[in-house]
Amino acid sequence: MTQIPVAVLVSGGGTNLQALLDALHDSPVARIARVIASGAAAGALERARRAGVHTAVLAHPDDPGEVVTATGDAQLVVLAGYLKRIPAAAVAQLRWRVINIHPALLPAFGGPGMYGRRVHTAVLASGVALSGATVHYVDEEYDRGPIIAQWPVPVRSDDTPDTLAARVLEVEHRLLPQVVVELARLGVPEAPVRLGAGGPAFVVADQPSVRLGDDPTQKRSQ
Repeated sequence: MTQIPVAVLVSGGGTNLQALLDALHDSPVARIARVIASGAAAGALERARRAGVHTAVLAHPDDPGEVVTATGDAQLVVLAGYLKRIPAAAVAQLRWRVINIHPALLPAFGGPGMYGRRVHTAVLASGVALSGATVHYVDEEYDRGPIIAQWPVPVRSDDTPDTLAARVLEVEHRLLPQVVVELARLGVPEAPVRLGAGGPAFVVADQPSVRLGDDPTQKRSQ
């Protein structure tokens, strides 16, 4: 099987990038071909350099031509803590080849300005019983593309934004590499797919991957 080249777009320290680098180190189906940052200060760049992966810094993240060119020969583009909007013209050229991980169970707690600690603060303020991580396709709007897979975690009565963030981040580091591997196994489909739990791995599913007795919108017990 030919390895699918993957480009990862980053803005921060790169813990999700590290999870991908570790998981795909010996993968027969996918490899990290390049890491592209929205700014030169992104700590993720050093992680990529240590792994021997080609790096680039976008001079103009809002320039669709520059974004598309930077992805090179990548067949799959992963946003891993990337805080810039992908320009609409770039989305159109890379349709169904760009995915993002979000630290909540979309479609709740997404949209402009909803990233990092802000998400977990909003989750706690809402009183929901579950949060989690979502991997979804990127379209022209923040956090609105079709969902690929989700991994729920409980919200506890004594949680703070930081404790909830740590619990969600742990499953992000597991979910994102699994989704990348499964999309690569499928040859990066030209239409959106939904992945559901199927034993130790994911399978293509018509129904959401979260099939729990708990409703994510249910208020948690006090």
